[in-house]
Amino acid sequence: MPLYESVLIARNDVSQAQVEGIVENINTLLTEHGGSIQKREFWGLRSLAYRIKKNRKGHYVLLGLDVTPETLREMERQLSLNEDVLRVLTLRVDEIDENPSPVLARKSDDRGDRGNFRGGSKPAGRFESGRGGPRRSEDREEYRARGEQGEALTAEAE
Repeated sequence: MPLYESVLIARNDVSQAQVEGIVENINTLLTEHGGSIQKREFWGLRSLAYRIKKNRKGHYVLLGLDVTPETLREMERQLSLNEDVLRVLTLRVDEIDENPSPVLARKSDDRGDRGNFRGGSKPAGRFESGRGGPRRSEDREEYRARGEQGEALTAEAE
């Protein structure tokens, strides 16, 4: 049988258990027709690139399927009738990769630095620029000298 990868997006106001229930319904349909789910990945609640049916977020699920084309069409038809499913994208693949998908691998890498955009562990100080890293001590001294010169010039003008 041909192999497929399918990504489905469920509404954000359904629970994780309901999303797993949708996947179980797919599994029962496929097993009735001789197919199987070889890979399941729950990517969690993620932001959408644009609104879909007034939703800004959705539960993402990746499925590796081993089914016939007729069964796949029936599965997609039933998912399109389900109001909890926003989108389904199915692609035919040569083989189903058993390793974690790049989305799941990247998600586990980002967890340590959540909320830290610059990559450093401390917040930017007064003499740290947002682009180019920390300023040197010579820059600080030059900055102070300019400030003192400016104050002297304004005092002479008065």
